[in-house]
Amino acid sequence: MAAARSVNAESGREEKGPEGSCPESVTPGATIPRVKLLDTLVDTFLQKLVAAGSFQRFTDCYERLYQVQPGMTQRVYDKFVTQLQTSVREEISEIKAEGNLEAVLNSLDKIVQEGKDRTEPAWRPSGIPEEDVRSALMPYFLQQRDALQRRVHRQEAENRQLAEAVRAGRGRVQELQREGKARQQAWQALHREQKELVGVLGEPE
Repeated sequence: MAAARSVNAESGREEKGPEGSCPESVTPGATIPRVKLLDTLVDTFLQKLVAAGSFQRFTDCYERLYQVQPGMTQRVYDKFVTQLQTSVREEISEIKAEGNLEAVLNSLDKIVQEGKDRTEPAWRPSGIPEEDVRSALMPYFLQQRDALQRRVHRQEAENRQLAEAVRAGRGRVQELQREGKARQQAWQALHREQKELVGVLGEPE
């Protein structure tokens, strides 16, 4: 396979990563967006994939074809590598589009950044599931209890107002009954006085 190495060297072809790209330098301490990190991961994967399937290994598999047509073998290999890179990138793009990964990763970056700006310590599990569930659900239950208590207090206040209105209505009814009875008694007394007066004066002739 010395011939394969010599032809590869004579063609001046150096095995590069996908589309000849290389990872960009990152400033120490800088936060890399997750979308960019995913793209870099794909590039690194393609670089290792192409390195694992080098031209030398390709010619080892197709040694007879390489001995007869070394130039065509080189072109077939180049086309294979290009199509492989294109296929992988298209698959990754479809996955990103279907899962809306860019928006999700950007949202995750925002959440992480907001978490860094907080001064209070973040919640950590205690290792005891019962206590973790209790600590997570207790604020919700307390909130629901307070809401129910407020509704009960409002209902009790409305009930008190209704009871006062009922008592006031009953008092008014009793007052009207007393007034009616007093008027009846006054009318009966007046009727008796008229009868007595008629008796005293006698029947007119």
